[in-house]
Amino acid sequence: MALDLGRIQKELKEIERDKASGVTVELKSNSLQHLIGYVPGPKDTPYEGGLFKVDIKLESSYPFVPPKMTFLSKVWHPNVSSQSGAICLDILKDQWSPALTLKTALLCLQALLASPQPDDPQDAVVAKQYLDDFETYKKTARYWTEAFANPKADAPNEKVERIVEMGFERAKAIQALQRCGGDENAALEQLLGGA
Repeated sequence: MALDLGRIQKELKEIERDKASGVTVELKSNSLQHLIGYVPGPKDTPYEGGLFKVDIKLESSYPFVPPKMTFLSKVWHPNVSSQSGAICLDILKDQWSPALTLKTALLCLQALLASPQPDDPQDAVVAKQYLDDFETYKKTARYWTEAFANPKADAPNEKVERIVEMGFERAKAIQALQRCGGDENAALEQLLGGA
């Protein structure tokens, strides 16, 4: 089955015309099978103000199979892997319908950010924190949004990369930066001190 290029182009035009939703899509390369989506963080959530980047891959049988979506921006959320960006969302799996579109899927990601489902987690650590210590979850999600989904600054990602290049694990680098309010030197001191 060949990819329905006309449908994808129509979907992309629909997203482009709808400025109100805030979701956008761009081509990753010259192929309509690999796209990058952007989802604004929902208001009144720890994700507000963030712009979350989503990798979108379309199989040739799309729209009869769901798009493969993963967050490229790091997200602290029970239904998103904090390591890989994998997403636990029914419409990206068994509840997909050819009547749905890329725009619908991106809006569902935005709704998922607003309404976590900790009882069906993709990331058990985040889900446990959400259920056991909601305030810490909110602070961590807010920090990750500011650090990794801030449309005005890529600096936190660069800080993480510099620390990782020094031989530290990515998760430990992120945690140290979080504990130190983004201060790269303080985070390095903590890591070197064994914290």
